[in-house]
Amino acid sequence: MGVVVVSGGTNGMGRAFALGRAERGDTVVVVGRSRARGEAMAGGAVTFLPADLSGVAENRRVVAEILAEHPVVDALALFANAVSTRREVTAEGLERTFALYYLSRYLLSFGLRPALDRAARPVIVNVAGVGVTRGAVRWTDPQLSTGYSAVRAQLQAGRANDLLGAGFAARSGSRARYVLFHPGFARSGDRSGLPVVVRGLLAVASLAARPIAEAVAPIHGFVDGPPAAALTAVDRDRVLPPDFPTLDAGAAARLMDLTERLLAEREGQ
Repeated sequence: MGVVVVSGGTNGMGRAFALGRAERGDTVVVVGRSRARGEAMAGGAVTFLPADLSGVAENRRVVAEILAEHPVVDALALFANAVSTRREVTAEGLERTFALYYLSRYLLSFGLRPALDRAARPVIVNVAGVGVTRGAVRWTDPQLSTGYSAVRAQLQAGRANDLLGAGFAARSGSRARYVLFHPGFARSGDRSGLPVVVRGLLAVASLAARPIAEAVAPIHGFVDGPPAAALTAVDRDRVLPPDFPTLDAGAAARLMDLTERLLAEREGQ
């Protein structure tokens, strides 16, 4: 039994994983935006921490509250994401998909490191799209101020998460094992903000999708028995080699530097 933090834990795979950890006897901290869904889950082994993780300040607050309450965190599972069909800018001036899908995972991974490093076998599981080679970080315009599309934003943030795993393993000095996991298409997620046509297409695709319980089963395995390597990347049932193109060490270092500059600029304002 341990302490497990789940971002994006009020819906879909995040919710299923959080409840599964509670059933296994863990203390679970669920972080999410939906107060109604979060409070419905809370009680017993589950604590709900409401937050809009697209905000840098909100992530900093979440990290501070978790560290104050839990000096030891055994696992961090990162699920938070949302598709924006139109470009949205947060109050801090960040493109929302980049802020929520990538930057929140950077802030939680590095921010919770002190508590993770006190655990016996700490692990971070970043649930994204590793194994997909489409998409790239737009180095000169990561906020997608021109040419925005929901697909481009999702692919960029997905590739940024691949580099986050490589960058954390190389730069953090943490004892936590970092796992990048692509579960494939699962019957999961809130589609209410998507156009009707897109929701219809996804509903048809869902007929062939993996059940949520099947999709999250490997994540439980990573938490119960963290890999030995500092970084492990798994695309569904396939372990990817360390030299997989989206895990490039040079690009990872470049993204870590870009992210640190971006945060310094925002927090220095």
